[in-house]
Amino acid sequence: MTTFKGIRGTAIQSVSSDPTNPEVGQIWYNNTIGVLKGYRSIGGAWASGPSLTNNQAYGAGVGTPTAAVIFGNTQTPTIITQKYNGTSWTTSGNMNTPRHSLAGAGTQTAALGSFGSGGVGGATTTESFNGTSWTSVTSGNTGRRYLSGAGTQTAAVSFGGVNPGGNSAATELYNGTSWTNSGNMNTGRGVLGGCGTQTAALAAGGGIFPPVSPSSASESFNGSTWTSTSSINTSRQLQQQLVGSQTSALIMGGYTTTFSGVTESWNGTSWTSIPATLGAARNVGESVGTQSKALIAGGAPYGTSTEIYTDPTYATQKITTS
Repeated sequence: MTTFKGIRGTAIQSVSSDPTNPEVGQIWYNNTIGVLKGYRSIGGAWASGPSLTNNQAYGAGVGTPTAAVIFGNTQTPTIITQKYNGTSWTTSGNMNTPRHSLAGAGTQTAALGSFGSGGVGGATTTESFNGTSWTSVTSGNTGRRYLSGAGTQTAAVSFGGVNPGGNSAATELYNGTSWTNSGNMNTGRGVLGGCGTQTAALAAGGGIFPPVSPSSASESFNGSTWTSTSSINTSRQLQQQLVGSQTSALIMGGYTTTFSGVTESWNGTSWTSIPATLGAARNVGESVGTQSKALIAGGAPYGTSTEIYTDPTYATQKITTS
């Protein structure tokens, strides 16, 4: 008969108290309370992080969970930029053009902020960020707001949004010098999430205007054409609350008929609702990261809270037979 000792090379210890620093997979018997325990993965979990220096919502976020930058805002000032180093948030150089609901791409030291709210129809304004200051570059073609984006500072894609004509399905590509039009999305919508690269992007959720109707649509982009994929499980509008890649992503929060904390993961084929929910349900926050490590900051209801997602998360648990 196979035994734990035969598999792991050690017997199950009987101890009077739980180990202070157990190893993943370690099992022990706590003889004080008569319970068999183990240290194992309990799946992903959200935890509170350092607060922003200013309220921020309807902006864009790029980078990683330890080197992020967020920019654009519906709050005052609307040009504010905030950077995160894995420990704390600090303010950085302001954008040149006040706006919100814009698309983001790139990293903390090489970011791109494009389009957004610059009036009724939305702006075409584009700016690049070098980690310290913003520089105006070539504008896009179709003014839009409430859109999303993906890619790098020199190979970006922006898609969706809202303009005076209603929902936009427009897609534009940026090569570091200029913007060109590409294939339209299958479902035009605003306030949607986006992630990935210029040639392998993912878009999910959003809002159909008017009136605002939460969407469950999910689409993938190959650099020229959009293809509809399996829908997300919870229809919701959200902006910049999708992180990861075209084949491995995490979507969080949003707005249905109220603010949501629901989190779903994407494996390239289907969306799966996971137990981890945001501690503070929110919409239009700024997020960065991957399916296994993500950060979300700000959002509506307007606040400064930051949360960090880690998967797997490990904890001591009681071992039962069922």
